[in-house]
Amino acid sequence: MSKKKMFEVGENETIEGCLERMNDEGFRPVRRMEKPVFKEEKVKGKSEIVPAGQKIVFEGKKTD
Repeated sequence: MSKKKMFEVGENETIEGCLERMNDEGFRPVRRMEKPVFKEEKVKGKSEIVPAGQKIVFEGKKTD
């Protein structure tokens, strides 16, 4: 079994909920990463890329 696993905070999930899920699966957080999410919008006939939020991902390490 893998010693590391990535856990993404779901759309309707809190950070605390994600950390509890990690703990239930036997992992502890070692790193938090925030990745921007962009979407494409048309403004005055031009296509522009605008920020739409962020995605939070935790890297978990297997507890002994």
